[in-house]
Amino acid sequence: MAVVLGIETSCDETGVGIVVDGRPAGEALASSMAEHVRYGGVVPEIAARAHLEALMPCVTEAFAVAGMTPSDVDAVAVTAGPGLATALQTGVAAAKAFSLAWDVPLYGVHHLAGHVAADTLEHGPLPERCVALIVSGGHTSLLRVDDLARDPIVHLGDTRDDAAGEAFDKVARLLGLAYPGGPSVSRAALDGDPHAIAFPRAMPGSHDFSFSGLKAAVARHVERGPVSVADVAASFQEAVVDVLAGKAVAACHEQGIDTLVMVGGVAANHRLRELAAERCGTAGITLRVPPPRLCTDNGAMIAAVGGLLHAAGAPACPLDLPVDPSAPLTRASIVR
Repeated sequence: MAVVLGIETSCDETGVGIVVDGRPAGEALASSMAEHVRYGGVVPEIAARAHLEALMPCVTEAFAVAGMTPSDVDAVAVTAGPGLATALQTGVAAAKAFSLAWDVPLYGVHHLAGHVAADTLEHGPLPERCVALIVSGGHTSLLRVDDLARDPIVHLGDTRDDAAGEAFDKVARLLGLAYPGGPSVSRAALDGDPHAIAFPRAMPGSHDFSFSGLKAAVARHVERGPVSVADVAASFQEAVVDVLAGKAVAACHEQGIDTLVMVGGVAANHRLRELAAERCGTAGITLRVPPPRLCTDNGAMIAAVGGLLHAAGAPACPLDLPVDPSAPLTRASIVR
């Protein structure tokens, strides 16, 4: 029985999770989002200070929920990239200290691999091969995933400009809605007509994504005003989720894969989950989506990757492991 402590501090959320043989045992989460709202985005220095204040209380809480102590831990896993440099450094420094003090191996984990592994906490091991759609504030990627702990991760498509979550934030600002934009646009869309405005769908026939043109189309529409905020929100959201679901299903067909794993903060969007389920059902593809609480950043998803690496006999990281704010996603582990 492997017990892994996971630490996630890549952005504004301090996440600590304890996973036992791939199942969550204890979790704690603290967010500094309220401190960033007035700036319309995450301020790295504020996030780093918040991590310093929240990390040890979160560790204490996670152990209490799990009914465990540090002596039970077999490995420590931490997000080493990508993310905000100062935020990452906070988590990595703590993980190194725990690894040294408890005499257990340290695993540097790629943040996006953590999102993929989040689904295993709810639905169990991934199939031998799957397509993963990662949609978040900073990333939008289509991946082929084989053995997450052992095999390279193959990129089938990536965003050429804005990530999906970033586009939601920018459109929310155009419409005078609150930050973060994903939830506020989704709420406004409930009262709107998703077919009221024919916003563009970029890069048809490609597995890559582009949302900057869509954002510009929304801006031009708003400038012509007056507008129905609800209709703009609903039509924009529909354009985003139509592209995401369509390209994901097409990638599954191209790869001959019958399982789609959809993860990341935007995967909590109700309309995206609804449309993806509809498209996958029609195409005979199994859709796996973690519950919303596991879509956003959390420590359990990092612990899940650490557990997979530990079980696979992957090499542990040295204690001079640096952070990599722009780490490319090639494997689940980040080893320097």
